[in-house]
Amino acid sequence: MSKPPKLLDLVRQKIRMKHYSIRTEEAYVSWIKRYIYFHNTKHPKDMGGREIEAFLTSLAVQGNVSASTQNQAFSALLFLYKQVLNIDVFENIDALRAKKPQRLPTVLTFDETMEIIDSMRGRFQLIVQLLYGCGLRGIECVRAEGIG
Repeated sequence: MSKPPKLLDLVRQKIRMKHYSIRTEEAYVSWIKRYIYFHNTKHPKDMGGREIEAFLTSLAVQGNVSASTQNQAFSALLFLYKQVLNIDVFENIDALRAKKPQRLPTVLTFDETMEIIDSMRGRFQLIVQLLYGCGLRGIECVRAEGIG
């Protein structure tokens, strides 16, 4: 008789079925592990909204994480409960939210981006043109090449 798959293996399977990026998979699995260990290895199916609130609040208060980091943890737990466990526990989550940053990130303008691409030559220019034109991340190119 074979054992049923472990929870994190189910999470990985579901993420891959939905074609999420490898970085998303790594992040979600990591956040789910942290959530489980935060609650002394209690299985998520035996927890709910209160435990999620406690974990997310702890990230903001004790962990002093950014708002985007806390949101990523929230998204990982949302994926776990809705997509893997088929449980809806997110009706009234009222965790203390991390503070949003005061500044906006610096990004290149279109002209600056084109200047950088124009300064490149050969296959590297082609790779960057494809990445930029398709809205892909650099890691996706590295994975496609079998390097990463």
